[in-house]
Amino acid sequence: MKFETKAIWVGQAADQATGATIVPIYQTSTFTQEEVNKNKGYEYSRVDNPTRSALDECLASLEEGKHGLTFSSGLAAEHAIFSILRPGDHVVVPEDMYGGTYRLIKQILEPFNIRFTFTDFTDLHAVKEAFQPSTRMVWIETPTNPVLKIFDIAAIADYSRKKNVISVVDNTFATPYFQKPLLLGADIVVHSTTKYINGHSDLIGGAVIVNDTELYGKIKLVQKSVGAVPSPFDSWLTLRGVKTLAIRMRQHEENAMKIATYLKQHHNALETYFPGLEDHPGHAIAKKQMTGFGGVVSFQIKGGIAEANAFFRKLKVFQLADSLGGVESLANYSALMTHEAFPPALRKKIGVTENLIRLSVGIEHIDDLLSDLKEALS
Repeated sequence: MKFETKAIWVGQAADQATGATIVPIYQTSTFTQEEVNKNKGYEYSRVDNPTRSALDECLASLEEGKHGLTFSSGLAAEHAIFSILRPGDHVVVPEDMYGGTYRLIKQILEPFNIRFTFTDFTDLHAVKEAFQPSTRMVWIETPTNPVLKIFDIAAIADYSRKKNVISVVDNTFATPYFQKPLLLGADIVVHSTTKYINGHSDLIGGAVIVNDTELYGKIKLVQKSVGAVPSPFDSWLTLRGVKTLAIRMRQHEENAMKIATYLKQHHNALETYFPGLEDHPGHAIAKKQMTGFGGVVSFQIKGGIAEANAFFRKLKVFQLADSLGGVESLANYSALMTHEAFPPALRKKIGVTENLIRLSVGIEHIDDLLSDLKEALS
């Protein structure tokens, strides 16, 4: 079954009770049992809910995985993964990562004696050198947020497997339509379903997909015990959104490529970051492990924060906002929005400068988007 068909039908068969074509919203906290320890597969919606189960199955299928788990946010999904570690365990992570993940590490996990080494994941030797006897996990985010660095999933996952270390890939930017980390050897895939998977900027959610049943059981226990699960309505909305993921991603990428090409030639855009550009440092690896390059373009505007603010004020179609991956186009000032938790020196080191602007390119008509950028950059 092809991706587009899976997105519409896997886990979403007609309702057996009513014949409803679309999965119902099972808006209930509890389920009537036939007798003690005898039920129809559901007891309590913190543990499982039929609408959520449909989403779990669909997302697992799209990632070519066996087990899916959905959460109330992407960070809740990340926290559940990290929660299978124990005090003293060590994790290798990229210097260049989502600011929310960095905050989770620094302010929540490190005080519990989970230890982290930050390194340059574009350098495979540096990644290998960061491993320690206590390393239990390696965390890969590719393409990165916001400067779109590309890391070699297969190479890092292969080395991790030889060291008996769990490899995790944040696949939010690429989505399973463009990149399938499990097929490249990763053990766990994590998503913020808030972004492209839902695609309509109207919910917060996360997901974890794995193949290993034991690993699934450990993360499921965290989910059941902590309860950071999506509501039935949010699960239904995500199912609604994912049905059009393939067609949306194709349009996101088509628009993003045209915008990246435009910015690269503009005198007020000093640097343009998009893995689809042939001179992008990670282009060759991206072509190897991805079937498309996504819908995010970042660039350095000529000047600093004053020029960035002037650019934002002139925008009419693009909206200045956090988040990404919706059908609408958004602009983001990463240094003080997504990455404010980073120390200034580290922000500068990874390229999140005071003149960096991240664009989440939507699916509006490309002529309107280019016209908006032309006016804002004038």
